[in-house]
Amino acid sequence: MDRLKPSLVRQLFVLLLIMFLTVLIVTEIIPYLSGILGAVTLYVILKGWMKKLLDRGWRPPLAATVLMAASFIGILIPVSLIAVMLTSKIGKAVANSERVISAIKLQMNNIEDKIGYSLSSGMDTSSVTNWVSSNLQNLAGGTFNAFIAIGIMYFILYYMLTNKLSFRESMITYIPLGQENLRIIGDESSQLVKSNALGIPLVAFVQGIIALIGFLIFGVPDPFFWFVITAIGSMIPFIGTAIGIIPAAILLFSQGSNWEGVAILIYGFVIVGSTDNIIRLYVLERLASVHPLITLIGVIVGVPLFGFIGLIFGPLLISLFLLILKIYKKEYGNAHHNL
Repeated sequence: MDRLKPSLVRQLFVLLLIMFLTVLIVTEIIPYLSGILGAVTLYVILKGWMKKLLDRGWRPPLAATVLMAASFIGILIPVSLIAVMLTSKIGKAVANSERVISAIKLQMNNIEDKIGYSLSSGMDTSSVTNWVSSNLQNLAGGTFNAFIAIGIMYFILYYMLTNKLSFRESMITYIPLGQENLRIIGDESSQLVKSNALGIPLVAFVQGIIALIGFLIFGVPDPFFWFVITAIGSMIPFIGTAIGIIPAAILLFSQGSNWEGVAILIYGFVIVGSTDNIIRLYVLERLASVHPLITLIGVIVGVPLFGFIGLIFGPLLISLFLLILKIYKKEYGNAHHNL
């Protein structure tokens, strides 16, 4: 009977120890994973500016501090204000959601009396309310974890900007992949980050602005709130801007503004909808394309995991996962042919 070689036993022990520690670390770091992804995202966006400042003679700590402050003012403050506004509005919506659903059920009962067919008999208002509450709060939740994640993000970002070479050498040392595959990961990761972190929000923002013009023209209540909702919906495939357009039209109808309601529906589906393809084509000429299915799965995974910012980091996480699978296939996929 063949005995296991001591070297193989030691190797298996080390692998099991690595797996155990990896699971332990990943389990504890998941709530703050958005901070790590945020640092990588901002590094990809800011590294070109960092190089320009260093070429002009700036010291690395000063250049990194200035860029981090600029990112805080230009990115985090607007995102935080949007999150605060959404939290406030969502809190009111959750508080009144059962009343709203009951009102919808009452209207459906009136329709049933006219058509002679039951539509709302199976509608459980409390169950719908609980579902709406949990899903909306997932979108706006995680405030305490978000502050810790931001601190982690800027700590890692400062190190990445000021110690680029040592960071690169560390990656080469600890990641068990060949130099060529590491280069592929670096290049494709940069394209994925730019596409997810710049392309998706840019398209959403432009579509939100176009929708906002319509909201202002036709007198939609709280137009800036519906601008945010429309922009967020634009990031989600198969849902899109309808998540903001349709409720805005319903609000107008409920106020008796029937022609404005019809007008905002036409404007939303014709004007806002048609600009979607034009904007995406313009953006994707300059950035890598992201498949809608990746974006959809990313949103499903990202929102419960990261909260509001999961709309960006969810698709990025899925894209990076697929990239790692691609690298694994390239590195080891044909290994059995060489045995």
